Amino acid sequence: MGMDRNTVIGFVLLALLFFGYFFYSQKGQMAAEQQQKHIQDSINRLKPKIDTAARMKAINDSITAKKDTLASAFKQDSTGKEQLLTVENKVLKITFTNKGGQPKEILIKNFKTFDGRPLILQDGSFNDISYAVQTGNQTVQTSDLLFTPSAVQVAADSSQVINFTVQTSGGQSIEHQYIIKPDDYMLGFNIKLDGANQLVPNNIVNLLWKAKATKKEKDIEWETQQSHISYVENGDYDFQHIVKGKDDSQKFDQPVEWLALNQQFFAAAIVAKNKFNSGEISWKSPEDTSKHVIAEASAVLKLDISSAKDAVIPLQLFYGPSDYKILKSYGNQMYNMVPLGSGILAFVKYINRGFIMPVFNFLSSKIASYGLVIALLTIIIRLLISPLTYQSYLSGAKMKLLKPEIEQLKTKFKDDKQAFGMEQMKLFKSAGVNPLGGCIPALFQVPIFFALYDFFNSNIALRHQSFLWAKDLSTYDSIVNLSFSIPFYGSHVSLFTITAAVTSMLISVYGMSNMQDNSNPVMKYIPYIFPVVLIGVFNRMPAALTWYYTVSNVITLLIQFVIQKYIIDHDKIMAKLQENKKKPAAQSKWQERVNAMQQSNAKLKSMKEKSDALKKKR
Repeated sequence: MGMDRNTVIGFVLLALLFFGYFFYSQKGQMAAEQQQKHIQDSINRLKPKIDTAARMKAINDSITAKKDTLASAFKQDSTGKEQLLTVENKVLKITFTNKGGQPKEILIKNFKTFDGRPLILQDGSFNDISYAVQTGNQTVQTSDLLFTPSAVQVAADSSQVINFTVQTSGGQSIEHQYIIKPDDYMLGFNIKLDGANQLVPNNIVNLLWKAKATKKEKDIEWETQQSHISYVENGDYDFQHIVKGKDDSQKFDQPVEWLALNQQFFAAAIVAKNKFNSGEISWKSPEDTSKHVIAEASAVLKLDISSAKDAVIPLQLFYGPSDYKILKSYGNQMYNMVPLGSGILAFVKYINRGFIMPVFNFLSSKIASYGLVIALLTIIIRLLISPLTYQSYLSGAKMKLLKPEIEQLKTKFKDDKQAFGMEQMKLFKSAGVNPLGGCIPALFQVPIFFALYDFFNSNIALRHQSFLWAKDLSTYDSIVNLSFSIPFYGSHVSLFTITAAVTSMLISVYGMSNMQDNSNPVMKYIPYIFPVVLIGVFNRMPAALTWYYTVSNVITLLIQFVIQKYIIDHDKIMAKLQENKKKPAAQSKWQERVNAMQQSNAKLKSMKEKSDALKKKR
């Protein structure tokens, strides 16, 4: 068994495809970021200097005027102050505010941040749900109104219901009703307008929804790269990357079912049961990560309401983990927020959903250690692709046995590469050898590799799961934290990355020792490039991925040794090759054309040689 030229090509293609996909998934284009910064700096230089005292006076006057307007137009909460009310279920702790009658702070109960702090998904500093209403000649935002909260009521299904109400001086009323199920991350949210034809004269509600994503994981740079704006528009799921230091927006011309700001493992979303008619969302991700802000998103979504006196707008709010099983239970494509395959390799999501995820979930239900689960998953995958692996090694063995004859052809034809190529193809055909036998099996493994890349990056079950020296399999393991950052490497040392790189190097060394053609110095050293580059690229990858790669490489080494020493019988292969040569080979039309071309080239060559000989005689 050997590592033939086509196996090497397949290996290199695998490496190139991976690196291409990796850089594609980074989402941050440095040129675009620099251009955005340059534009913003230019705008800041053009801004006039602000008179702070005058500005503060104008703000205070505006606040006073707004209070007077609201006092005359609405019968607000009698206390005149913001009130907070906390409601809990098994998975959420929600702090409501009567200002705007909306959630202010959302705490996810069963999860912690990377450093063990309570996981607060929305902290009240930016999140907002609001829309404009009109009373008399005044137009105000509901976020400026002080609603009156009701007592929390418990429904027959154990759901908790709370209502926030405010009335206008003209007799109309606005009610925000929230329904909190016992163990659900999805809140029911109904907007009830009594006197809707007067509160919303044009029958269109422009709903403002804001959300903020803050650091929850160890590496905010990586977490930002895994964050998206997700939505379903006109029945189709789509998403937009969040790029650090860049502002962006997305318009919706078709009906929108839901809209979400989802970071690596958690999401905040708003859902319209009757769909939003259209809208737009804009977001920004700060360049400076010291404040631990990944992105702030603000959307304006249009809703048509009936022209009747009363109107009910049924909405839902989701605050929770990007868990595939939980999101799928809602039946509205929210499970697509879990990035199991996208872009040019979107098809790998079906490998994840149909095979890798079910097997992983089954193993994890039986085994407590996720490190062992990953090792068993790796073994199962390698067993399933073992026929391809065997065919690859068998092809290498056949090519190695044909090496002496190929060398004879090289000597015979010397610089006539075309004739050599044709004779080499004849040799392969007569011996029954597929020259791509070592390349094709390697390419078939590419989808599995990328499926696992996405799976380990998005699997929330791996959060805070330790194995060996890795404290959290969902992020990189670190045995040494450096006080400085090395370009293309980082500021830490991942031991699983080193073990993956070392085992990759051993595979290369073992393969090169059995390579049937090592005359080309470029081909000789190409397999060493991937393990070296892998150290830099994988250093910030999840420990689950680098552990999988280490186990997979060890299995590859064992398989190579066993197949080489105990399975492949070189004498039998040689006998089979010689037997194949004796069989009459039926020529296809293509082969006939190739032979005709070869004969024509031979005649032309002979004529040229005769012509050159005559010239010399003269």
